[in-house]
Amino acid sequence: MKNNIDYKKYIFSFVITAIIFATAIYLSNYFSQKKLDEIRNIQDKISIDILSSETQFSLLEQSSCKDIGSGSLSNELGNLEAKLSYTENQRGTEDSEVQTLKQYYSLLEIKDYLLMNKISEKCNKTPLSIIYFYSNSDKCEDCEKEGFVLTKLRETYPDLRVYSFDYNIDVSAVKTLISINKVENKLPAIIIKDKIFYGFQSIEDLEKAMPELQKMKSQKSSTTKPVL
Repeated sequence: MKNNIDYKKYIFSFVITAIIFATAIYLSNYFSQKKLDEIRNIQDKISIDILSSETQFSLLEQSSCKDIGSGSLSNELGNLEAKLSYTENQRGTEDSEVQTLKQYYSLLEIKDYLLMNKISEKCNKTPLSIIYFYSNSDKCEDCEKEGFVLTKLRETYPDLRVYSFDYNIDVSAVKTLISINKVENKLPAIIIKDKIFYGFQSIEDLEKAMPELQKMKSQKSSTTKPVL
């Protein structure tokens, strides 16, 4: 009788263990699939935006400059960058899916940059943009701090385009951009109107390097009515 009871205990323990094990596998697979779906959604969104940027330029070529505003260009870069940063923080910078997303996003940025320059040339306007090179390595102590500065600057000046590139990313177009502008591996590095600034740059430093921003700031201040 005792052996029979022990046998039932073993069976019960085995069933409970199997259920726990199966549940753990199911939850692990569920959350892994959910993360993959999120990444694929971001990747699909970037792919659509790359195609959209090409289509936009074809449309804008037929438009007059008075019809072209800052909203004519892709306005999804900031949102996509935030999603990409979140995914990068969750999965790590060395994750293969994250690397693929960064490659897609880098191409989208270059597409948008070229589009903006062509539109600016057509309309005889000065491109209002910053190209920023960074590194995720521990050697670049100021890169993260510079990223916060550029995010704040972009929030302050919505018309400003900020293009951020991982200096070490394996994308031939980014390597060509580095080569054309002769950017050295002294990061962070910022390009403003073909001039390269190495090391940390504060908001004040960047505003000084771009008089257009100071002008926008003055116009914004002059149009702000005092509260009585």
